[in-house]
Amino acid sequence: MIIVYSLGGSILAGRDSDSLRQYADALKVLSKEHQIYVVVGGGKIAREYIEKARALEASEVFCDQIGIGATKLNAMLLVAALGDAAPKEIPASYECAARLCASGRIVVMGGVSPGQTTDAVSALLAEYVQADRLIIATSVDGVYTADPEVDPSARKIARMTPKELVRMAMETEMKAGSRSPVDPLAAKIIERSSIPTAIVHGKDIENLKKGITGAHQGTEISSA
Repeated sequence: MIIVYSLGGSILAGRDSDSLRQYADALKVLSKEHQIYVVVGGGKIAREYIEKARALEASEVFCDQIGIGATKLNAMLLVAALGDAAPKEIPASYECAARLCASGRIVVMGGVSPGQTTDAVSALLAEYVQADRLIIATSVDGVYTADPEVDPSARKIARMTPKELVRMAMETEMKAGSRSPVDPLAAKIIERSSIPTAIVHGKDIENLKKGITGAHQGTEISSA
């Protein structure tokens, strides 16, 4: 199977070398049976630099470019942890990512274009390489009916369709309330390509494995 992982920057940010090795070891095990792609987010370092750039009156496009740079730094750290299991090149395009996978190794990339989140890049990569599954590993354990940190009655949605995900993502974009960990662009890509997707808690490394089989405790997104 071809698997694309979206690893939010909050998952890898601040990790020590031992923790990074644990993620790398899990990905190495998975790569023995699957072709693995990983898209890494910018996390705390991106937010800090973007805030400083805005204070210096940098444009939003320039701030996006700073964020992309941060994602590539995080990608390079993961590549360092993977050693020979990953090419040292960080792809700057989907075409390059597809070419690098020819070696059978784990391909790790960061952001590509301004205005796109890590999840959007992951969804586009999954579409480009015709992935069998997209696994979005975030700091939350799935999609909720509302923000569980604000609304104690919020419940986790175990299964939903891509169309339902798009509707929730659009509502979250327009107003506070419904909580979707996926942005509208990523949701639309998932819908148009019918990519089977799992949203799981990324800080539990076991969920990287369970996301493939569907045995996770997060949210499964499928047209079926």
